Amino acid sequence: MIVRVRHLAPLFALALLAGCGDKSAPSAGQAPRPSLASQVIHAGDASREQTWDGVVEAVNQVTLTAQTNARVLALPHDVNDVVPAGAVLVRFTDVEQRSSRDAALAQLASARASYSDAQASFERFSALLPKGYVSKSDMDSVRARRDAAKAALDAAQAQLAQAKQSVDYTEVRAPYAGVITRRFVHVGEAVQSGPPSPQPLIAMESLDALRVSVQVPQSSVDAIRAAKSATILADGRRVPAKDITVFPYADPATHTFTVRVEVPGQDSGLRPGTSVKVAFPTGDAKQLLVPASALVRRGELIGVYVIGDHGVSLRQLRVGDTVGDRVQVLAGLDDGETIATDPVAALNFLAQRRAKDASGHE
Repeated sequence: MIVRVRHLAPLFALALLAGCGDKSAPSAGQAPRPSLASQVIHAGDASREQTWDGVVEAVNQVTLTAQTNARVLALPHDVNDVVPAGAVLVRFTDVEQRSSRDAALAQLASARASYSDAQASFERFSALLPKGYVSKSDMDSVRARRDAAKAALDAAQAQLAQAKQSVDYTEVRAPYAGVITRRFVHVGEAVQSGPPSPQPLIAMESLDALRVSVQVPQSSVDAIRAAKSATILADGRRVPAKDITVFPYADPATHTFTVRVEVPGQDSGLRPGTSVKVAFPTGDAKQLLVPASALVRRGELIGVYVIGDHGVSLRQLRVGDTVGDRVQVLAGLDDGETIATDPVAALNFLAQRRAKDASGHE
């Protein structure tokens, strides 16, 4: 929590000016150390990090294309709809496809009858051949007719399978659960599956598995490979990466390497296409962390009340990332200094001191 002070800008400005010089300078007079809730801030061990911008993307994303020549009959779902796996996304007219399937069924029935007749003849001739009632040439002719009928049956079965597949192509289904991101066709539009390339129909992405793609300079890629870890920074949260993959080659134009950071779980709150920051450890370092509830914000300025031997002063800080309920201090505070953990009480203390000093001068 960051306390916002709205009506004491002059006091904040004066305190910041006082803090720009000697950090132990007295705030007003030579008063003893005030009795306020406080905390001594010490530098702790932490990993040194480098941060780069990244883009969240879906691991599974696909553009579905036309597999048959037809006309769009229905589009049950639109852009931004979340659909389950197997949901019908595009339905085509299927008169030609069903007619081809019916013709293939009839051809298969005819081929089966022909094969059954040829097989029966072959079995009869096979029984008569040892008795000398049929010649070997007649037997060869029956065997050839049987084999031709079997080949015709196999061809009819393959043709039926192809015809059934064409019917299945008249309904385009979602390969997995996800969200529709683009729609390329409209109801009534004719589509083609042939060259030069199949016509795109629907683009969708899965929200179950996400990753962040980051471009990092070649000077840092060795440290990232060695660390094999990363943290995703989004909306004040730190999400540890599930895994990282460093591409083995650099972009010849930018000389940067692509690093893919896998997002753990399905409830990370991240969405494809959004921008986040990714922090990679590059070594060990010391850092100062202060409670977020001790910070005071006035416009673009962030400060903290520092308690010294000469009283209380408001010190401007330059802060970094949020780590749980604490905030990293980049500049403005030294190791071992004491801060007021209740900024409202510290503000009241300063106001009372100013009022007392003003009444003493009258």
